[in-house]
Amino acid sequence: MRTSVLARFALVPLTVGGGLAVPAAPALAAATDATVAPVPAAAVGAELHVSNTRCVTGGDGSLAAPFCTISAAAAVVEPGQTVLVHPGVEYRESVVISRSGTEGAPITFRAVNGPGEAATVVKVGKRRGPGGNESAFTVRGVHDVVLDGFRAAGEGTAEAVLVDGSSRITLDRLVVTEYEAPARVRITGESAEVTVSRGSFVGGSGLVVDPGVRAALITANTFTVSGVTVRDAPGTKIVGNTLTTNCTSAVDVTGTSPGVSIRNNIVETAGGPLDDAQPCRWPALATAIAVSAGSVPQTVADHNLIEPASGGPLYRWGATEYTSLPEFVAATGNGTHDIAANPRLSTVPMYDRPYYEIAPNSPAVDSADATAEGVSRTDLLDNPHSDAPAVPNTGTGSGYHDRGAVEVQGPTTVTEVPVRRKPGGNPLDVSVGLSVTTAWPTDGPLGKVSRSWSDEPFRRIVPLGPEEHRFRRAGRACETHQVTFTDFRWTYGAPKTSCTVVGAAYTALTPQRVLDTRAALGVPGTVPIPANTEVVLALPQINGMPAADISAVVLNVTATAPTTAGFLRVYPDGTTLPDASTVNFVPGETVPNLVTVPMSNGNLRIRNTASGTVHVVADLQGYYAASGSGFRSVAPSRVLDTRSTGGSAFAPNTGRTVDLSGRIPSGVTAVVLNVTVTEPTTSGVLTVHPYGSAVPMASNLNFVAGQTIPNLVMVPVVDGKVSIQNVSSGRTHVVADLSGWFGGGATDVFVPFGPTRIYDTRDGEGALGPNGWGSLTVPYLDPRDDKSAPQPTALVANLTVTAPTRAGVLTIHPNGPDRPTASNVNYVAGETASNHAIVGVGEYGIVVLFNNTSGSTHVIIDQAGHFIAAAS
Repeated sequence: MRTSVLARFALVPLTVGGGLAVPAAPALAAATDATVAPVPAAAVGAELHVSNTRCVTGGDGSLAAPFCTISAAAAVVEPGQTVLVHPGVEYRESVVISRSGTEGAPITFRAVNGPGEAATVVKVGKRRGPGGNESAFTVRGVHDVVLDGFRAAGEGTAEAVLVDGSSRITLDRLVVTEYEAPARVRITGESAEVTVSRGSFVGGSGLVVDPGVRAALITANTFTVSGVTVRDAPGTKIVGNTLTTNCTSAVDVTGTSPGVSIRNNIVETAGGPLDDAQPCRWPALATAIAVSAGSVPQTVADHNLIEPASGGPLYRWGATEYTSLPEFVAATGNGTHDIAANPRLSTVPMYDRPYYEIAPNSPAVDSADATAEGVSRTDLLDNPHSDAPAVPNTGTGSGYHDRGAVEVQGPTTVTEVPVRRKPGGNPLDVSVGLSVTTAWPTDGPLGKVSRSWSDEPFRRIVPLGPEEHRFRRAGRACETHQVTFTDFRWTYGAPKTSCTVVGAAYTALTPQRVLDTRAALGVPGTVPIPANTEVVLALPQINGMPAADISAVVLNVTATAPTTAGFLRVYPDGTTLPDASTVNFVPGETVPNLVTVPMSNGNLRIRNTASGTVHVVADLQGYYAASGSGFRSVAPSRVLDTRSTGGSAFAPNTGRTVDLSGRIPSGVTAVVLNVTVTEPTTSGVLTVHPYGSAVPMASNLNFVAGQTIPNLVMVPVVDGKVSIQNVSSGRTHVVADLSGWFGGGATDVFVPFGPTRIYDTRDGEGALGPNGWGSLTVPYLDPRDDKSAPQPTALVANLTVTAPTRAGVLTIHPNGPDRPTASNVNYVAGETASNHAIVGVGEYGIVVLFNNTSGSTHVIIDQAGHFIAAAS
């Protein structure tokens, strides 16, 4: 769609000649400047990460550089830190825990289990030699340590987990299924206050508490063909477990172990399947609970549910066996709330983490002692206690705790709110909603969620509920989750993914030189960039901020002393070479252009596409990140024209102040100006910099005598003012058009989206004719491809004019009724010229191009990104 419109304004471009960039800065400048500096050693916070599939040699345990082994993390972990061990291939190691936490800040080792069979558990353990005996975990001589969620397998005759001479140790959610060792877990060496909770033990003597151990707690575990043995360990508490033994003893308290508490357990010692319990061949071996004579004093057994079908003793209390519950109660005064009946158990064979459910009509439902010391806050599946409405509350305390390790739950409804930007505060913050309602009353939250954020390499397991997250960079922001009510033995439906887009704020800097190939600044040598070759510019840190937290940088890139025509491409390291251009040049020309480049890994690539060599200079102007100022675009308006009535050209080597206070609101931190040099009498450099500061060793425009050349400038504002310096021995006129500002109440944020070519009249539309125009619907980041992403408010792009038949001016502006009196690209016949642009998006998401010339020209637009409105 084209139309002819009379030009309202044009800068007359003249033939371009040779020129020089700002004098080369000494190489020392990079080392002494505080803005761009090497990244310090990674600071590791409350979490250390271990992954044997994503680790790096010499890793520090951070998300970006996990340890390869659990042992490596164990060697450095400090009180209050959590070692997160992520699923991968089998962890074949024997981990010795030799560092202690404190009572208020324990050391925690946690397997990040989640949905899927392969990711269910993390398995550790190895054998040294054919007859070797090693535990997967050895906790010896330490205190305040938590092991959570591991599948532990010892080798030879060694226990899977050995706790020796340690105190305030928690073994939570362990899975131990190997059959060689006589004990799956052993607590020994006069350890004290060791808790074993919510674990699954299969085969042999599942858990052994050795002589000298004090105040051990065994709660909410399941034991399959295995049980608990306590020897000379006073004060042990065995509370709320489910034990099935297949005709062997379940709980055996021996020696002198007074003060043991045995409460709220379900014990099934019969043979055969659970739904068809059979008498045992040797009933005497199938004692449910045995307490030696030396252990009877102060020992209490109550609120236990015992299946009597084995024919064996329900209790051996001292030297007396009791097959009748009333006889046991009458003789000992214990078991007044015990039940001898079918517990109505059923096995749920979930991979290597089986568990037992109780039927809703089980006598275990709502009949436990909620006040028993050692009652677990949640059950084996990490669920709360639930009150079954159809069952009378016969328990003690709240009245509705179930006996055994697993609580019966009522029907649930999950409500999910997709990820969305969080209004107010940081522009990279998002929130996601997730809630559950249950038909039954509970004493705590129900369920948990496995959540993966698209900017993190590992999933996290968190309670089911709303969550907030701060992305490190602008762009695509997605989360994927799965809900579980069985600690990921089952999941609630398939994984669900939702996405939005987050933008970054801008921090303007005093222009600073970061690359000069003529002076070995930013590169090792002083040679120009060879043909079809690129250099890597490292920006590991800017203004104290690591590159990982920077979304994009703004650079003024200058090509100088090219030996042939060509162009530069500036793009993020680690990405595909884009079909886009940044600076176009001809032999002997010095030409600058502003560029906005997304960051990926702290390195930028600058490629010379010409068949000859070229030197490159780059001046850092600012960066986009979580902190900074929002943006507001406005229709371009002229704020300076030294050719106007009463004006005068810049004198040689002089500067001026441009007062914008009447055009921008208070609080503005930086402005976007399209600055044009015209009618210069000699070659030189124009530098735009913050008001009141020294002229920096950087350039914005390089020009030669008689040339008209524009360049976009993003410059900090001080007291509503900016300064412009003519660094030349001649005079020059200057024109400046304001197209937006940062700060001062502005709230739009930047989304990197490119570099990518979005418009090229050479691809079929044809050149823009005399006073012709074209239009473009601005592309935008839409990760779900459903038009739900925030719409662009402004386009950030590089405009290129190529093959013009006459000199002219190209203007880009928002779609609408008015065309601004402003220019973006000034060009001469036959030459390719470029300029960066930030232009507001008009009606229907469209921007308009106007070619103010008597000839025709092709136009190319390479997008770097776009702005979006702040979350509301």
